[in-house]
Amino acid sequence: MSFLHTVLSLIVTLGILVTVHEFGHFWVARRCGVKVLRFSVGFGKPLFRWRDKHNTEYAIAWIPLGGYVSMLDEREAVVAEHERSLAFNRQSVWKRIAIVAAGPIANFILAVITYWLVFVSGSSALAPVIGAVTPNSLAEQAGLQANYEIVAIEGEPVRSWQEVALALLAKAGDSGEITLQSREWQGYNEVQHFVTLDRWLAGQSTPDPLKSLGITPFSPAFPAVVGQVIEGGAAKAAGLLVDDQILSVDAVAIQDWMQWVAVIQSSAQKTLSVEVQRAGELVTLRLTPNSKNLSDGRAIGYIGAAPQSVSWPEGMIREVQYGMFESIGQAAIKTFDMTLLTLDSIRKMVVGLISVENLSGPITIAKVASDSAKGGLESFLTFLAYISISLGVLNLLPIPVLDGGHLLFYFIEAVTGRPVPEKAQQLGLRIGMMLLGSLMLIAFYNDLMRL
Repeated sequence: MSFLHTVLSLIVTLGILVTVHEFGHFWVARRCGVKVLRFSVGFGKPLFRWRDKHNTEYAIAWIPLGGYVSMLDEREAVVAEHERSLAFNRQSVWKRIAIVAAGPIANFILAVITYWLVFVSGSSALAPVIGAVTPNSLAEQAGLQANYEIVAIEGEPVRSWQEVALALLAKAGDSGEITLQSREWQGYNEVQHFVTLDRWLAGQSTPDPLKSLGITPFSPAFPAVVGQVIEGGAAKAAGLLVDDQILSVDAVAIQDWMQWVAVIQSSAQKTLSVEVQRAGELVTLRLTPNSKNLSDGRAIGYIGAAPQSVSWPEGMIREVQYGMFESIGQAAIKTFDMTLLTLDSIRKMVVGLISVENLSGPITIAKVASDSAKGGLESFLTFLAYISISLGVLNLLPIPVLDGGHLLFYFIEAVTGRPVPEKAQQLGLRIGMMLLGSLMLIAFYNDLMRL
């Protein structure tokens, strides 16, 4: 069932992204007077196909990893004389630029619309209040303290841990000094902190900016009381019940749920003697945690149990919501910021400041799509917007084969007044295919390593 959910999540995500991207090409081509022969979502043999009044064929193919819009073009087939004015290659260079650029632009528009939906409907966010600072860490050296809220990074206000993480990830691979501002939780006086970085997070395959700084977000104390027991798990098999309070494991006292989790994770396939308090009585259970492997190859224990819910301090959970028209501006700003972050990440990857292990292929996209879908509509929409931006940026890179490569040729033609020689275009296409193929192989390899 989980595998099916993952596959369906990937198909839905890629289906939306590819359809929007190709519709951008299609819509502008039609308005520029170009005849569209086929609009296909997916590659390979079509599962469904139909035609419209313009004799354009629409197809949904069985390999959902892309799509294409096929246009009338004398470079690809013989075109009847009465239709030559409808051929793509007969259009002015500026019309061809508009048609090619429309695909990536459609992805950016999708991101704006998606973020708009999130901002209009509202979302919950955790205030970036520090719970603990690791001794001798960068955070401690900069003077950051527990129970202080981070309010700005490099002068830009931050209101949630998500905004803090994104602002810090933008500094990955950097050297120099960054400025953070904090204030005591629900206080007024702000304190400025200077953090010195030296190729920070460079080369890390799974960068964790908060952990690297030595910051642990605030979390209310979770008592070691069971709130949920999952059917088929080790907790159920051992006889653990809802409302049981964990007192000790192998005669070691348990103070809170996080300590209990740490013990379980370090005890895969080990039989533990667990003392619990149940309805005022002491009960001893024999518990053997199951084992599962993480992406880095480590095995950890798990039992299939969750804690009782606890209340967060007032004001710690913030509702972020904007009006219908204000959300348009906020969505555009968010899309612009994420585009800059994506471009900067690519630059840092090229110069070696970020590990190429961060490249992801369809397997990782499928997994994250599935996880975001399970997290609810807001989570999925945010993920969809980010992937749409990534697809738009990737397609605008000046690599032949991609839209950006075609745009490069057309801009050269616009400046020089003549097309790029066919031999030069063919050479560029071969180089582009080799480069793109190499990137795909790295992405697939990274996906398999994460499995």
